[in-house]
Amino acid sequence: MKIFNSINDFSSNKKTILTLGTFDGVHIGHKKILEKVTQGTENSKYESVVLTFFPHPRMVLQEQSEIKLLNTIPEKIDLLEQIGVENLIVHPFDETFSRLTAEDFVETILVGKLNIQKIIIGHDHRFGRNRTANIDDLIEFGHKYGFEVEQISVQEINAISVSSTKIRQALSEADMALANKYLGYNYFLTGTIVKGKQLGRTIGFPTANIHIEEGYKLIPQNGAYIVETNIDQQIVYGMMNIGFNPTVENKSLSIEVHLIDFNEDIYDKRIKITLLQYLRPEQKFESLEALTTQLNLDKKITIEYVANIQI
Repeated sequence: MKIFNSINDFSSNKKTILTLGTFDGVHIGHKKILEKVTQGTENSKYESVVLTFFPHPRMVLQEQSEIKLLNTIPEKIDLLEQIGVENLIVHPFDETFSRLTAEDFVETILVGKLNIQKIIIGHDHRFGRNRTANIDDLIEFGHKYGFEVEQISVQEINAISVSSTKIRQALSEADMALANKYLGYNYFLTGTIVKGKQLGRTIGFPTANIHIEEGYKLIPQNGAYIVETNIDQQIVYGMMNIGFNPTVENKSLSIEVHLIDFNEDIYDKRIKITLLQYLRPEQKFESLEALTTQLNLDKKITIEYVANIQI
């Protein structure tokens, strides 16, 4: 997949089949659209293009917005590449871009720079200054400028209309089953392993502390989770805790993973953590002994869970 950091960087001798949007989560609804885009280029007559934006428009246009995103840009790139997208444009979104009228956007960007043959979009897509244009306007522009418009109906996407907002809500409630169902894959975090206070070692549960550089990444509800990790292409299962470690009065949010039957030096390595199941809320224990007892129970449940998924 070719990646472009601006619309202005893209060029192609072929006509393009294109879709656009933020595609946060690259969830099952998005995939309905993206697969139609890639299938339309199978005869090599056209090229597939996904146009997305960063920062998320709500970060720019809503001053009080504290929206957290389901994917970092590198994560989104990996997910789109797996679907078979040929060209990804991650265009900087700013107020100047947001002020483009719908027709200016179509004529200057879609036709003039992206050379579109067809655009495939969801039933509810709106675009242009103040998001005033809709699918009917786009169809009219298609007639005027000579490109096709294919609409994905809500029935095609899903009877319950999957949305990134619903997935964010599920994650905020630690409803991993619902979030993962809507995503079509298990939610994951990616970060770097850093040194922590190393308290876990003293009670027989050493942990890898995870630093996630992108502050906009959505971290699920605090608590303990069963996780699958990938370090240097090695799959290791474990338990993850998100929270403030109230038993030892930690004052900053931490993400810590205890890797089962694993004892390697992994500081400074990149790690992908896939959340499989929520175990329990974070809680304050009366003593380190009580905490250790609970961790042993968590580990027993985790080992049984992993054994079942590996059958």
